[in-house]
Amino acid sequence: MNGKRTFTHIDSWVFDLDNTLYPHHVNLWQQVDARIGEFVSAWLNISRDEARALQKDYYKRFGTTMRGMMTLHGVRADDYLAYLHRIDHSPLEPNPAMGEAIARLPGRKLILTNGSVDHVDAVLARLGLSGHFDGVFDIIAAELEPKPAPQTYQKFLRDHSVDPTRAAMFEDLARNLVVPHQLGMTTVLVVPDGSKEVVREDWELEGRDAAHVDHVTDDLTGFLKGLVHK
Repeated sequence: MNGKRTFTHIDSWVFDLDNTLYPHHVNLWQQVDARIGEFVSAWLNISRDEARALQKDYYKRFGTTMRGMMTLHGVRADDYLAYLHRIDHSPLEPNPAMGEAIARLPGRKLILTNGSVDHVDAVLARLGLSGHFDGVFDIIAAELEPKPAPQTYQKFLRDHSVDPTRAAMFEDLARNLVVPHQLGMTTVLVVPDGSKEVVREDWELEGRDAAHVDHVTDDLTGFLKGLVHK
């Protein structure tokens, strides 16, 4: 790990939510993904195939499909988010080992997500992690500007008084670690463990060798446990 940032100085631990605090292969986001397609199709009165293509284009260009729909088609965030997150969270299972590992990290633990607080609450409840975080910065707190927009990270840091040079960021998308690394954060990319099929775009799984990625893990619980013992 020559030249890679370490964790000895970290006092703020920042976690993405989806596909980070739970395994990729749960494919919970696949449900959200399907509802996004339904929303786009209904709102624009286009076929599901056309909606799918637009959805993926906006996601890549704007950071979220919602941002694209708001910018180009006048969608209201409240309507969109309410529709999106009516999903079945039952595939998620309690993870007491991760809870224990997070609890032992020295300092504050925060969530920075492009989702909504309601979605965060539902996911954490299913994982048994509800009491383990000191704050949540969601898409509403970000004034509807999703990661990887630089201003989103800067607003997060201001709102929660986080010194980026003393913070670590855990994410499943390498592109969402570019700005945190530039700001001085230690970055960790959480990748699928390879044991089960995952439903992701090819570009979403890229970047594990990028210069802005300090560490890569396919086992977040094990990785966090290792940090505590170092």
